[in-house]
Amino acid sequence: MDLVDIAGARLANQRLVNPPSGRPEDVVSALGAVQAQDYAGAKWALGLRLGGDTDADIERALDQGRILRTHVLRPTWHFVAPPDIRWMLALTAPRVRAAMAYYDRQLDITERLCRRSQAVLTKALAGGNHLTREELGQALARAGIEARGPRLGNLMLRAELDAVVCSGPRRGKQFTYALLDERAPAAPSRDRDEALAELASRYFTSHGPALVQDFSWWSGLTVNDAQRAAALAGARLRAVTVAGRTFWRGARARRATATTPAPVIHLLPSFDEYLVAYKDRDVVSDPAASGRRDLGGPTPIANPFVLRAGRVVGTWRRSLEKKKVIVEVRPLVTLTARERRELGAAVLRLGAFLQRPSELRP
Repeated sequence: MDLVDIAGARLANQRLVNPPSGRPEDVVSALGAVQAQDYAGAKWALGLRLGGDTDADIERALDQGRILRTHVLRPTWHFVAPPDIRWMLALTAPRVRAAMAYYDRQLDITERLCRRSQAVLTKALAGGNHLTREELGQALARAGIEARGPRLGNLMLRAELDAVVCSGPRRGKQFTYALLDERAPAAPSRDRDEALAELASRYFTSHGPALVQDFSWWSGLTVNDAQRAAALAGARLRAVTVAGRTFWRGARARRATATTPAPVIHLLPSFDEYLVAYKDRDVVSDPAASGRRDLGGPTPIANPFVLRAGRVVGTWRRSLEKKKVIVEVRPLVTLTARERRELGAAVLRLGAFLQRPSELRP
């Protein structure tokens, strides 16, 4: 196995080739969590891994609470399945709280204030009363708690990490919050070793082959905990050595085989799991992409990328124009005639997902 093989295996394991039939929440559960601060892009990330679901289908799953959008793993938004949210928070929230402690001190957010604010939030949201962040800020203000701007954001983040609130259904284009107890009823808890083993198994099965350092980055766990988690997963994982480095994958990894050819070209959204879920991104670097941006920093992974056989060969962006979607592509390599046809097919697939005609522009 070499880096090209690893890229192909990741495409299969991440369901980017020959995606199986299933529901949006099945994809989220299989991947463990899906980074989702770019809301529209995160929905497209799920669409790429489904057999034909549309943006509206995924929006419906979020509105119905079959997928939650909340802060977990790292200090950013993720999609997560309701049965997984509590044990994932119990495992990863302490590290996120520690990472946010400095900012909480700057904003004069104390443990006592968090308890007071969460009591207000619980009362305001009880009975399926889904409110926007601004409305919850007003409820806190009426209770004598100053909560605006970053201070309100950090109080809401803390309420998510403490398993008090999560996403509610959208109200038009506005996001709302709901009580976690009402969106995700209590599930059996896992002890820490069981949670570590499960998270490692989910990650390496769906994202592998990957390094322990990649898992540590994705999960927010320390490298020591990530190594322990891989060991605890035991027979569920398998190790493979490439260029002197140990990669882990699921013992029953998916294979990129089907009756129809797998696509060669993919239009990845910003922050897609195929890029953002790894600390080391040399696997996705195509040597032919002269002049490409360095993939190691935080800004490049925020870009939508064009993949050829699992490796970055260009960038793209979309814009909505009246009743159609315009896709502009900036390739960094010369595409073959077949690859240009595949690019056109990828643009049509995006249009089908958004349920509007699509047009490719250079």
